Amino acid sequence: MGSDPLYAKYPNLTLAHHIFVHKAPSLAASHPLSQQHLTESITTERQAPLYRYLYHPTDGILAGKQPWDEQFYDDLVKKNTEEREGYEKEMREAEEKAGETEVTEWMGKIAEFWARVCDKDQSLASFEALYKKTPTLGAKIDIVLAIIRIYMFFDDKVGVTKNIERAKGLIESGGDWDRRNRLKAYQGLHLLSVRSFSAAAPLLLDSLSTFTSTELCTYEALVLYAVLAGTLSLKRVDFKHRVIDSAEVLAVLGSRRDENFTPSAQPNPTPTITTKTVVLPGGSVQQLPINPEDLWGGFTSLETLVNSLYTCDYKRYFVALAEVEEKFLKRDRILSEHRMWYVREMRKKSYAQLLESYRVVGLESMANAFGVSVEWLDKDLSKFIPNRALNCTIDKVNGVIETTRPDNKNKQYNDVVKQGDALITKLQRYGQAVRLRGSERV
Repeated sequence: MGSDPLYAKYPNLTLAHHIFVHKAPSLAASHPLSQQHLTESITTERQAPLYRYLYHPTDGILAGKQPWDEQFYDDLVKKNTEEREGYEKEMREAEEKAGETEVTEWMGKIAEFWARVCDKDQSLASFEALYKKTPTLGAKIDIVLAIIRIYMFFDDKVGVTKNIERAKGLIESGGDWDRRNRLKAYQGLHLLSVRSFSAAAPLLLDSLSTFTSTELCTYEALVLYAVLAGTLSLKRVDFKHRVIDSAEVLAVLGSRRDENFTPSAQPNPTPTITTKTVVLPGGSVQQLPINPEDLWGGFTSLETLVNSLYTCDYKRYFVALAEVEEKFLKRDRILSEHRMWYVREMRKKSYAQLLESYRVVGLESMANAFGVSVEWLDKDLSKFIPNRALNCTIDKVNGVIETTRPDNKNKQYNDVVKQGDALITKLQRYGQAVRLRGSERV
């Protein structure tokens, strides 16, 4: 087992979510609450750099959302300066009277201070200086993970990618299992943010049974990310094993079901009241009672999406997909920019699953199965057929869709012929070169 993680408290990624909500015009109904959270955090934590980053009238990312108060900003800067100078004084005294351990401890407090007030440049510089001073491998890994979270807070994907590779190198050189498992969650969330769902799914699903990275997100959020990634990218057998029958997924999304469960015939179970950990402005932690149905408003619809895809109930699947987009994807900081792509890919996945069972299927019959009009289905299928995302053709005269499965045997034969021709050509050139060199000796 590894030691407790260091430097895991800041930056507070809950604030990044509220910044995202406050920026999104489509989430206007939630703007007052998000603004309240941000204002309370800035006031309580004395976050002068964050206040400027958000609300400065010339270069703030939320300029105009809240009046700029120069006096308030100056007061925050003054308090930040006093706090930082206090840390620096203690560090100088440690350098004179104590050892390297005490100096490193105060350097860590300064780095956490800059991370708490959300100063990107100063926090990164402080953590890099701390990294050079830190002797132990576990602490170095924790520092790199803190740097990754700073880049995540400011949505700097290049910085995240670079430092994930850095953390992987450290872990491969002897990192403990706890930090190895924590890094899986970091990698999974980053891969989602860059639209690499296939690579993210196994990492996120593996993290479910060993999740300790609560500084990134709640466990419920991780389960939802894993389900969304797995539903899109996993093949049917793996989807059944790793998502449908997963104990971790079932514990969050709903009640366990027997083999004869039919979604359309089963009433919704009574929601169970549980609790979640909430980090309040100021850093205090409180356990609040919650209803799973209220988390993002998406538990029931997500469960329906998963089950209806597996049971081929495409009409309910389409309805659930629209609800998941509206209630979860649209409201999530990581997934919102990919929601249109995700919904498109999920439609393609369901079309491919239905067409796989038939050589020919009626256009009207398929439209009825999905609960849409023939015209709409025709138009939507036409987005996937030209680039061969779906192996089928539409016969509008006869009103049918014909599947055109690729002939794997012919493909393998053609590949062998091509590779054989290339090999023969190389051997002929080699033989010519050998003969030429032999004639030169004569």
